[in-house]
Amino acid sequence: QVQLVESGGGLVQPGGSLRLSCAASGRTYSIDAMGWYRQLPGKQRELVATITLTHGTPNYARSFEGRFSISRDSAKSTVYLQMNKLQTEDTAVYYCHAEVSTDDRDYLVWGRGTQVTVSS
Repeated sequence: QVQLVESGGGLVQPGGSLRLSCAASGRTYSIDAMGWYRQLPGKQRELVATITLTHGTPNYARSFEGRFSISRDSAKSTVYLQMNKLQTEDTAVYYCHAEVSTDDRDYLVWGRGTQVTVSS
């Protein structure tokens, strides 16, 4: 099994920055990629960015390119999301996910989410 624990959320003023962290534990060798989704109030969950653990290849949803940056520490099975120039519209719950691949099946694992609130 794989478990994910997010941290780094909180309250930030418009224009500010936050860095989210997501640490994986358990059978981390089975993880191909990790990343972040977010869910705004009353909206569906949407992709922010993903990154492969082995090669560190990032993939961004277009609306986040240039403002958000994803990185990873493969030795720690941890991914980070650096969020800059935050706006009130970025207020959401941010969820970490892992793409797990085993001999039997491929599946996603989700963290519990971390709240990011952008407000003055």
